[in-house]
Amino acid sequence: MNLEVFLALFSLMLISLVVFMVAQKARIPYTVLLVIVGSLLVPLSRVEAFAFINSFELTPELLFFVFLPILIFESAYNIKIGDMINNIRAISLLAIPGMLASTFFIGIAGFYVFRWVGFEVPIIVTLLFGAIISSTDPVAVLSLFKDYGAPKRLTLIFEGESLFNDGTAFAIFLVFLEILLHGFAGSTSIGNGFLNFFIMLFGGIMFGLLMGFVFAKLIEWVKGYEHLEITLTLLVAHFTFILTEVISEHIVLFGQQLRFSSIIATLVASMVIGNFGRFKMSHGVEEYMEKFWSYFGFVTNSLVFILMGLLFVKQSIDLHVAILPILLAIVVVMLGRALSIYPLLGLLNLTRKEEPIPVSWMHLLSWGSLRGSLAVIMVLLIPDDATLPGWTYDFSVKDFVTAITIGCIYFTLLVKATTIGKVMHALGIDALTDYEEVSYYKGKALIYDEVLSSLERLFQHRKISEVQYREMRDSYQRLHDKALSEYKGKFPNAAELTEKLLRIFVLGMEKSELKEIYQRGDINEKVYKKILNLLDIQMARIENGHSQLNKLDEKFPVDGIERLINGVRRLLFLSSQNLQPQELYIYYRTQYQMLEMVVGRLEGLQDSSLGEIFDDADALCRTIDLYKALAANTKQNLDKMIESNYELLTDFNSVSGKKTLDAQQMATLAKLSKNEIISAKLYIMLFNELRDGRK
Repeated sequence: MNLEVFLALFSLMLISLVVFMVAQKARIPYTVLLVIVGSLLVPLSRVEAFAFINSFELTPELLFFVFLPILIFESAYNIKIGDMINNIRAISLLAIPGMLASTFFIGIAGFYVFRWVGFEVPIIVTLLFGAIISSTDPVAVLSLFKDYGAPKRLTLIFEGESLFNDGTAFAIFLVFLEILLHGFAGSTSIGNGFLNFFIMLFGGIMFGLLMGFVFAKLIEWVKGYEHLEITLTLLVAHFTFILTEVISEHIVLFGQQLRFSSIIATLVASMVIGNFGRFKMSHGVEEYMEKFWSYFGFVTNSLVFILMGLLFVKQSIDLHVAILPILLAIVVVMLGRALSIYPLLGLLNLTRKEEPIPVSWMHLLSWGSLRGSLAVIMVLLIPDDATLPGWTYDFSVKDFVTAITIGCIYFTLLVKATTIGKVMHALGIDALTDYEEVSYYKGKALIYDEVLSSLERLFQHRKISEVQYREMRDSYQRLHDKALSEYKGKFPNAAELTEKLLRIFVLGMEKSELKEIYQRGDINEKVYKKILNLLDIQMARIENGHSQLNKLDEKFPVDGIERLINGVRRLLFLSSQNLQPQELYIYYRTQYQMLEMVVGRLEGLQDSSLGEIFDDADALCRTIDLYKALAANTKQNLDKMIESNYELLTDFNSVSGKKTLDAQQMATLAKLSKNEIISAKLYIMLFNELRDGRK
């Protein structure tokens, strides 16, 4: 690399930042504007002073081994496996049968449509194009879904489909590319193709699980060394991806090379880290992780889409030759997408195995299928010299596939992306539910209530004058009263919705308290995850309109990742993951502590300004009674534990108390050093003394 490459790289990053700010102001999808700006940079790069822009360009290696793992990890890290499992049928249908249906429809229909207009394109080329263009890009769509208020479940289904069909699409792409390069051998090629396809998928899943749990264990081992923890999360994405490719080149069984999907492996490993490994990270790292990967995802997407615009303009096929195939390809691809959505999800609705998916959602899933970086990667992986017998055109197979792929990507970005908001509004998908409207008004009232409290403190500390205090207090009080007045005018009888909001508010308090307890080191990971799972299940039930609890001593199922871990442990004949007596004691003690906290805060609501917001007295009383009963039931279990394990728990409390005091010493020492009250030399001396004193 020369100096111009680095100048081009950082110039493109700077341009991306400017584009982002313009997109925010103009309310234009960021990725769309990036592609447009990238296209406009081509004539600029022909000016001698700006010729360096062409020095940095998309290559298959850069996209495949550097950018793609980042995009996969950033998208998969925050997906909850439990939510995915609840919608696994819809996601699986769209990601595998749906993707295959789209691929083969586009391949076969495209072959006949191109022939109809005089383009004799071999069917293997159209099938290759079908595999390339059938994978949906989650990045651009998800940001639009969130901006325009798509329902949470619809967003999850689309995100799950987009992530998993990337692996499916790439697997079938490699099968078709192999046939294109080495020829079709009848049933042998078909058999090998299907075998390789399923090996890539399931091999990728198993290898991804292995790498995810290995890296989660490594993160646990280095806990406390924050720079090592962050480095390991960076490695899990790229190392899994590259190692899968390396291993796939060396696995040969009965003379057949076995390939695993590096995309699926990285996706699964990233989900394991997000659902299992994150609990093993230090508190600071776990909070920093989302910002760290969000930043890398932003930079990667910025470079990919702006370079995509540069790439699109530099095609060797003349536009007047390519325009008809591009228009026909767009129509065929849209029909293929519809074929992969409506029949499969309609059939799923008939089986009643999952919550029905509305037809309006199917419309949006069909229209919102944007294409992006993976399609470009696959196009670039086609060899420049790839050809077929009877190919007589002036342009190559790669040029043709690139042209129609680019045309389809441009259409999805410039037409579909810019109209998703209007389509959602026309379908009524962005309309607020009654619960969301109640939450909207009461949320505003809560915000203004907190502002009024802060305003009171500012005045007491003499940070504002009495005149300023009165003016601002009157202004925010009017806003507070207006929000409640509008709510009461629109929902005069909203007792059920108010109780639902209150229950979710309380569970949110419990989650916040639980996280603080875990971060202090008062409970271990196993207890934390068990209690968190209980709270997640209760919150999901309330959100779906069901009762919070079926009975007072209800046994809750473990979450998806724990079921997976327990299954693997049973297969390997490892010890049970059930809570030991000391852990069970901590579990009940923590539950009781949280329930007592909730009861205290709920009783305080009756006498505070929040009582005006949660204004249903009966709902408040019912919730208080429920939590008092839960606290009493938990105390009974706690007393039984203490009675039956008195000596064991007495010793445990002694050791636990000593650990808490040791941690407090270290925290105080760190605070003294951070505030420069003691020198670095004294910090090291005291640190060593305290550490040695604990041995």
